[in-house]
Amino acid sequence: MGLDIYAGTLTRYYTHNWKTAVQQFGEAHGIPVHIIRAHSASSPATAEEIFSRVSQWRDHIIQGLALSEPPLWNEDADQTPYYTNKPGWEAITALQLFVIANMLGKNVPETIPKNYDITQSDLYQEYRQQNCDSISVLDCDWWVPIAEPAIFSYVLPNFQESLLASTGTLRSELEAINALQWNAEPSAILKWQETEGYPVEAVFQKGKGIQKLEKCEQYDTISLAKFAFSILWQAADFSLQHGVVILYDF
Repeated sequence: MGLDIYAGTLTRYYTHNWKTAVQQFGEAHGIPVHIIRAHSASSPATAEEIFSRVSQWRDHIIQGLALSEPPLWNEDADQTPYYTNKPGWEAITALQLFVIANMLGKNVPETIPKNYDITQSDLYQEYRQQNCDSISVLDCDWWVPIAEPAIFSYVLPNFQESLLASTGTLRSELEAINALQWNAEPSAILKWQETEGYPVEAVFQKGKGIQKLEKCEQYDTISLAKFAFSILWQAADFSLQHGVVILYDF
């Protein structure tokens, strides 16, 4: 199952008024795309019910954190724009391995296999044994549009308990990660989305459709880490600019 990043209002998200990067590509090239998500509601709520629920959820978080001033946090179904991209699980895992290896003073694995489970990694097991404080890029898959640092447990709008963090926390962590080795300028970070990442396994040609190439079973860890980093960097900027939640969609 693939992994997308969505940054937008929850009202838009839960009413499915958005398209993944794959859907947008398919729509642009006449390729049918069917999305299957891990947590699809059997009886979806109405747009009004969703707006009411996520607005109350937002207000409870803001009140509970006792912020110094109200944050920009929009909720609507079709006005506030959204950002989405597809890092895939391996890229997020590569970034996490890069962070953990640097925290432990160990070498970053040169490659990771396709469908790699980070919990089986010796680096991951050693990190968990140290009982370190939570780090959002390792422990969270939801970030709320608050500039002040915060990591907290709370129930999501779908009633699942989860660890959440503020976008301010994510942005601070990304700046710290960049300073570990790369020290890249924002312009270079933005380009990593295009210059780094997965090797080409298929090409699309108009009139010929998708032509699959040789499958790759091993990926360059640093390249994937930079690819995921670029996408998260853009999502964090978008979140604070438009006052929207970031989440992993799968």
